[in-house]
Amino acid sequence: MQRRHFLASTAGAACLALVPFAAGAEQAGIDALPDDVAEARAAILDGRVPQEGGIEIDAPSLAENGAQVPVTLRVDSPMTAADHVIAIHILATRNPAPGIGHFHLTPHLTRAEVFTRLRLAEEQSFLVLAELSDGRVRQAAARVMVTQGGCRT
Repeated sequence: MQRRHFLASTAGAACLALVPFAAGAEQAGIDALPDDVAEARAAILDGRVPQEGGIEIDAPSLAENGAQVPVTLRVDSPMTAADHVIAIHILATRNPAPGIGHFHLTPHLTRAEVFTRLRLAEEQSFLVLAELSDGRVRQAAARVMVTQGGCRT
């Protein structure tokens, strides 16, 4: 690993740790979500109350090109038939369409991990919801600053 990449990844992780909404739902601005994002979140939750934590988000704090922002999501789960992640959803807070990723998982996977590239219109937060086989939902959020937007309205 090159020194610059290490410093960038370390700085990115440190910046994400300092983001005020990472501590909880109220601080995450979840109550202040735009209507379309709140509706998409409510549809996924279907009356359930999400739990904070249990999701690791590996994303850059600064992306030069919003058209291809690499993101890896890991959910803490044994991935057994009785206890596994059934779905991971990604909602962008400032994109023209909030639902930017939906992944369906099975207990046949050895770990609950997905890698994707997000298209983000501008600097924004994105919300990750993980549905578990027992009906619980976990949530986490991250913020990415974008120098050049990847979406057009």
